[in-house]
Amino acid sequence: MIYANIHSDGRSNNSLFALEDTVHRFNPSYTPRLLRERFLERGIELNTADLNTDRPVSFDLHLEGRPLTEGTRPKYLIALENPNINKLNASNEYCSNFDLAFAWDVRLHHLNNVVPILIPHPISWQDFSGPQDRKIFSCLINANKAFKEILDTDLYLERLKVIRWYEQHAPNHFELYGLGWDKPPPAYTFASRLPRTLSRLKTKLLGTPAFPSFRGEIPDKATVLRCARFSYCYENNRDITNYVTEKMLDSLVNGCVPVYWGADNVTEHVPADCFIDRRHFKDTASVHRHLLTISDERYMDYQTAIRNFLCSESAKNFSSERVVQTVVDRICQDLQQRHLL
Repeated sequence: MIYANIHSDGRSNNSLFALEDTVHRFNPSYTPRLLRERFLERGIELNTADLNTDRPVSFDLHLEGRPLTEGTRPKYLIALENPNINKLNASNEYCSNFDLAFAWDVRLHHLNNVVPILIPHPISWQDFSGPQDRKIFSCLINANKAFKEILDTDLYLERLKVIRWYEQHAPNHFELYGLGWDKPPPAYTFASRLPRTLSRLKTKLLGTPAFPSFRGEIPDKATVLRCARFSYCYENNRDITNYVTEKMLDSLVNGCVPVYWGADNVTEHVPADCFIDRRHFKDTASVHRHLLTISDERYMDYQTAIRNFLCSESAKNFSSERVVQTVVDRICQDLQQRHLL
């Protein structure tokens, strides 16, 4: 058995392999656990660095860009986070420090050490209910977040527009779930801090909810998505090539038709007949009017297309199994060339 360190900010004592991920509740630990299992099958025990203190460590695997320390061991990177959140993930200079880097970002794919992957998802599904059994017309399931800087491609703000439109114009057709919606949106500028403070005071003194459509936190997105016709699936940024995350896929595996806005090349990965493309509409009002016109028969056509996609090779490119196998195979191949395995 040989040993390796896995580095992830804020993680110790192998917490990222726990069955229930308390740090990222909506991003379950399935993929890291699978990564550890596949390495064990190759005679490699992957642990957080605190558990390998007294062991000979053969290599370091970094989950997301993070400051590096000097060392001679082979080092590898898996870069999945949006580069507007983790800027190191988009740095050619930084990523060149690794023996291998696994990334979806096409801006890195010209580097000789970069292996292209997509953002992994379990892609585990059972046949889903039809439109008649879906009592929630539309929903949004996200954490209440915001960028600290102003971005032209910011979709956090577009999520807020969806929420506020439904609360004002069609409150019976929308439900909001996720973390932090009992409070106003985060405020990082002086202009936004005052309204946030006033909103919090209103909630505290008068009991007025920050978001009237908020139905609470949920342990599992599937509990809502199995009951919803439509799910607003907006990435945190738009127009980033290949940046298709769990938001779209969580909806698809539960037979819920996504209203998607995000990657500029989404139809290279997910067929257009599986989702409603937000780019084709002026605003939330026009999206909602369109959703109201979708008959049960048309809805089932969407679900047929979704089933076909989930059984396809295109879906397998997102699967945790395929992504993890790519990572493990390429790292083991590199270790063998170095006579470390």
